[in-house]
Amino acid sequence: MGPFRLIRIIQKSVLPHTEEELDGWLERAKMIPSMELRKQAIASIQTKHFHCQGGTVYAALVAKEWRPSLIRLIVALQTISDYLDNLCDRSTSMDGAHFHQLHQAMLDAVDPKRSIQDYYALGTEREDGGYLTALVENCRQMIALLPSYELVQEQVTQQVNNYVHLQVYKHVERSQREALLLKWWQRYQPIYPQLYWQEFAAATGSTLGMFALFAKATNPSLATEGVEELCNAYFPAITGLHILLDYLIDQEEDRKGGDLNFVHYYANPREIIERLRLFVQEAKKKAKQLHPFHRLIVDGLLAIYLSDRKVAGQEDVALVARQLLSEAGWRTRYFAWQGKLIRQLTHS
Repeated sequence: MGPFRLIRIIQKSVLPHTEEELDGWLERAKMIPSMELRKQAIASIQTKHFHCQGGTVYAALVAKEWRPSLIRLIVALQTISDYLDNLCDRSTSMDGAHFHQLHQAMLDAVDPKRSIQDYYALGTEREDGGYLTALVENCRQMIALLPSYELVQEQVTQQVNNYVHLQVYKHVERSQREALLLKWWQRYQPIYPQLYWQEFAAATGSTLGMFALFAKATNPSLATEGVEELCNAYFPAITGLHILLDYLIDQEEDRKGGDLNFVHYYANPREIIERLRLFVQEAKKKAKQLHPFHRLIVDGLLAIYLSDRKVAGQEDVALVARQLLSEAGWRTRYFAWQGKLIRQLTHS
């Protein structure tokens, strides 16, 4: 699959269905009884729907008959992720137990055998009219259709577990965040000695590995070896690149909001360029071991984030972006151009 064909599939067969799904969840969000929960649900879709647009690109990898189900699954899980992130970001509570309870929704979403829980049990706002449970049930219904999900479920669950840990640790009291993240990192440092602690944490914050596994599970002849190869390629190289780029362009926004930003832990723009360059090189190397589609994912990540309108207003970020784009190659520049067009057409 080449970049031109990928863009055609995304524009004709993926984005229209993605927008339909998002519109449906937006209408459902508008009916949430709790004013605060309604506000955050609506905001998570209106301001972060590009996450779903990016995630559903994986539907371009699968056979046509699987695209609608995969799009529904990815949109539902990513919407859960964005909604819960908003709830934790805007919460007056700093209670890790509360954040952990909320994120049981993601674990329930990827494991149809788990019992549905009361996700708001430890919070003050609880009346969502069944919104979060409906998102969870939608994921479970789509997962039940995947012929080889049992071969990827363990890896998906592990990735969701890591994601949940990150969300809890990064949203508790500011004085506790770094200590919790460093303690968590101690368990994994021997496995990933090439990483800084903040890079490991960043890599756990991506949902792309989950989406790649969902796409893999549409193959009825899937082999275990292919699953391991995919997981090793995505984590930490591709998922780390994804979230570090996200944090890169959000630096000013996070500084103003007092939010944790992993790029802030680098010493200067030179170190940012050096470390991101290493992630780009490793992500491209790992992607070459997979279907050509995944190489385009790496090119697309660089294109979408480094061409984002947030870049221009931050001098240090613009410097990093120019350097990385100059080294990225023509496919990244092509995707950057296409990304700008898509953002204009979808107002994202």
